[in-house]
Amino acid sequence: MGSSAAEPEVPKIPGYAYGSPESAHSPLIESDVRELEKTIGWTEEDAALLRQHGDLFCEQAEAMVDSWRAIIASQPHLAHWFNGPYERPDDEYKARVKPRFVQWVIDTATRPHDQAWLDYQEEIGLRHTPAKKNSADERHTPPMVPLRFLLGFLPAVTDIRRFLEGRIAEEATLQAIKRAWYKAVLIEVVLWTRPYTREGLW
Repeated sequence: MGSSAAEPEVPKIPGYAYGSPESAHSPLIESDVRELEKTIGWTEEDAALLRQHGDLFCEQAEAMVDSWRAIIASQPHLAHWFNGPYERPDDEYKARVKPRFVQWVIDTATRPHDQAWLDYQEEIGLRHTPAKKNSADERHTPPMVPLRFLLGFLPAVTDIRRFLEGRIAEEATLQAIKRAWYKAVLIEVVLWTRPYTREGLW
């Protein structure tokens, strides 16, 4: 399911619960994830390719997140989920969420698919639902992000070519990284949907 390589250190980011007791514990087991990986076509070669270019994802993570947040800000039906009472943008909430979003890019490219990773996917999913949204930051934004928008935003976060061009010389390598990133993100987003479903249906 993952690599035996040493994991990156856990950064000190407010509300970032990766590998900590504060993270949710996924009810899934390793075989569940292995089957999902096989369904999506994820391979050890994909994992190795993303890790190999981990420094590039670290370098570009903030620019990626800024571009995605600009899309959210430009569409009121998406920006709504970052608003506080009276539909006023909650700038403190947005400021606290951003470094975790940036770290998510880095984690997706570099973390092995082990139990800590699986648990944190459950935590991320829960933080988009009434079970945990706002809990990490003690804010008062709307209590959930509808699943349709979580899924609908996939094309935005998987369109990364512009962040790689000029840094990856070979077109074949560029395409391989794009495919690996797409599969990595798709696995995670599918895992995030679990808290939205009724027991036994996921």
